[in-house]
Amino acid sequence: MVGEDESAPAPRRRHVVRLAAFAVFLLVLFYLVAVAHVVDVGRVRGAVAATGPAAPLAYAVAAALLGAVFVPGPMLAAGSGLVFGPFVGIGVTLGATAGTAVVAAFVGRRAGRTSARALLGPARADRLDALIERRGLWAVVGQRFVPGLSDALASYAFGAFGVPLWQMGVGALIGSLPRAFVYTVLGASIGNLSSPLAYSAIAVWCVTAIVGAFAARRGYRKWRGHAGHAEEGAAPDPEAGA
Repeated sequence: MVGEDESAPAPRRRHVVRLAAFAVFLLVLFYLVAVAHVVDVGRVRGAVAATGPAAPLAYAVAAALLGAVFVPGPMLAAGSGLVFGPFVGIGVTLGATAGTAVVAAFVGRRAGRTSARALLGPARADRLDALIERRGLWAVVGQRFVPGLSDALASYAFGAFGVPLWQMGVGALIGSLPRAFVYTVLGASIGNLSSPLAYSAIAVWCVTAIVGAFAARRGYRKWRGHAGHAEEGAAPDPEAGA
């Protein structure tokens, strides 16, 4: 029995180390791409433009992969608008956004799903799966409105916690529509930022930022309320045992 008890923490440590290594990998990738800018997006746009009629599809695929390695989404969306104009560009941006969500979630699921379930335990993992089945799609949609949160990083986390890929794709399409419109239109209007279309993009950006801030605040308060109730519910246990 002692031998079993002493060896029990080993698998748990293995899962912790695995998740920590994955997190460090993502942080290094984020630094190299989003901070150090080792990827030249301008060259990617040039290469895509050379593909001719297939350019919108080529850009959507390239942008999906670049987004998954933390190339900033606004930069990719603006490039889409610059190359394809506002209307085709919005479709390309949305396709790339959904692609990034699916790719990142797939990698997150393969890299962290088993370890996340092991650390949560069977009961909690099953409850989380049931919650995701009911609300996973809208969690993805809501995340897209939260300001300052990396969509790719959130998608990796969603994948590790088991959000289905179809929910990631559909949720990204729905939740990213306002921002896709904003950044793609601004990219298309870079030579004429006083156009009505550019003003409409700025107006949508302002509304989206306000909605996102209120949603984040409400979600945080709701989370604190649930945490407080859980602590209050757990407090009487020692007295009950006494």
